[in-house]
Amino acid sequence: MAAAVWTLDSSNGQLLVTTGVTGPAAKMGHRLTIEMTRWQASVQWNGGEPTSMELTTDVDSLEVLRGEGGVKGLSGPEKVLARSNAVNCLDAKRFPQIRFRADDIGKVDGGYRLSGTLEIHGTTRDRVVDLHTEDLGGTWRMSCEARVRQSEFGVKPYSMMMGAMKVVDEVTVSFTAEHAG
Repeated sequence: MAAAVWTLDSSNGQLLVTTGVTGPAAKMGHRLTIEMTRWQASVQWNGGEPTSMELTTDVDSLEVLRGEGGVKGLSGPEKVLARSNAVNCLDAKRFPQIRFRADDIGKVDGGYRLSGTLEIHGTTRDRVVDLHTEDLGGTWRMSCEARVRQSEFGVKPYSMMMGAMKVVDEVTVSFTAEHAG
């Protein structure tokens, strides 16, 4: 395979963030599942192997899908409020995108190890992500899961009731996509 580029976006898969709740009043809060609805990934290929990739998502594209736990179910207005709180914590006006770029991609059992940088809230940190791949015969399925500590990137997790209930610092990011290639 000569040099090629794969371009993926939300029509090819999902980029999800799940949060936890902590503090003395944690039972009142919801563990959220958030979808980033606008993202794009570009994968550079050379000689049948990926050589680099970049994934960018728009912070203001986040949408609260559901909330688990809490005293009662998460209502529509509460989803809107949770979205607003998350966008504000991430300061989307000042830092409108989150970006992961890998320039070192190595083959590992079941997929690839992507070594690069993650930029959130204007702060860049080194990051390694293991991407699981499956060749479905004409289509590739890709998936990964990574934990991200918000405070590493200068993001203060949302809290209320003077800190008695707050979002756990570490969130889980999961990615799944399929590409015909």
